Amino acid sequence: MSELLRVGVVGVGVMGADHAARLANRISGASLVAVSDPDGARAEAVASSYPGVQVIDSPLALVAADFVDAVLIASPGAAHEEQVLACLAAGKYVLCEKPLTVSSESALRLVTAERAGGRPLVQVGFMRRYDPAYTRLKSGLGRVLVLHNIHRNKTAPGSFGTEMIVRDSLVHEVDVSRWLFDDEIATISVLTPAPSALAPPGVSDPLVAIFRMTGGGIATNEVFVNSQLGYEVRCEAVGEQGSRFVDAALPLPDNFLSRFEAAYDLEVQSWVDACRRGEVTGPTTWDGYAATAVCEAGVRSLHDGGSPVAVALVR
Repeated sequence: MSELLRVGVVGVGVMGADHAARLANRISGASLVAVSDPDGARAEAVASSYPGVQVIDSPLALVAADFVDAVLIASPGAAHEEQVLACLAAGKYVLCEKPLTVSSESALRLVTAERAGGRPLVQVGFMRRYDPAYTRLKSGLGRVLVLHNIHRNKTAPGSFGTEMIVRDSLVHEVDVSRWLFDDEIATISVLTPAPSALAPPGVSDPLVAIFRMTGGGIATNEVFVNSQLGYEVRCEAVGEQGSRFVDAALPLPDNFLSRFEAAYDLEVQSWVDACRRGEVTGPTTWDGYAATAVCEAGVRSLHDGGSPVAVALVR
């Protein structure tokens, strides 16, 4: 490995372009060397913003390139399995944005493939674990007993249906709950209150989800992706020795990128530092698999009138 970690970014839409700027301008110990995107013009526009960055048409060719040490994947979730498997085959560290994959079966295949390779290489992009307000919840409370999570977006695209709210938005509350409780989610119930008239037709928004942890803890979660007000994330952790809050940023930002800018910076910096040491310290393939399995169970609960659905994890 060169003195700097040479990183290629796969997928330079909103999230990938943001990560490219981060790697080029704010992360120490790394250099942005290549990008790949199905939209060639978009890839060229990102690459031309930074000196020495190459555009590689194929994401798998980017992974295989000798001048790429590590890969950040920000492509659509359906492409993640093939791209992460390529990174594992090449022996390259990878930071894969959530979801790890779009199904628990494919996510479990990645867990199995990484284990077969004999060393961890994959980190999953659950950035809230790096947010300073959230990290403060990890100490001083004793055993966590109850969590209350609120996750609101100003608006969502019309294509963002009810199942997507569970799979792409509630997944953050799933990971935060597993992390703060240090426990797995045993059952999930997804309830549908009266929908907002401002949500797209046929979309149940907001949703309320209840997680029961294997150790008995409970998390309540509201997800409202068409709240009209702004991007609002809040959390209260109630422990045996007190409670602490993650308050909403005020004034409410329009989107998650500004609210979690510091968390993304800390996440990517931590990943780069770990890669250079030859280790993985962030959320793992198991975390990505477990989160996907919980969301799948949540979709089943959604279609079963909110009945609790057990989460089955294959060890």
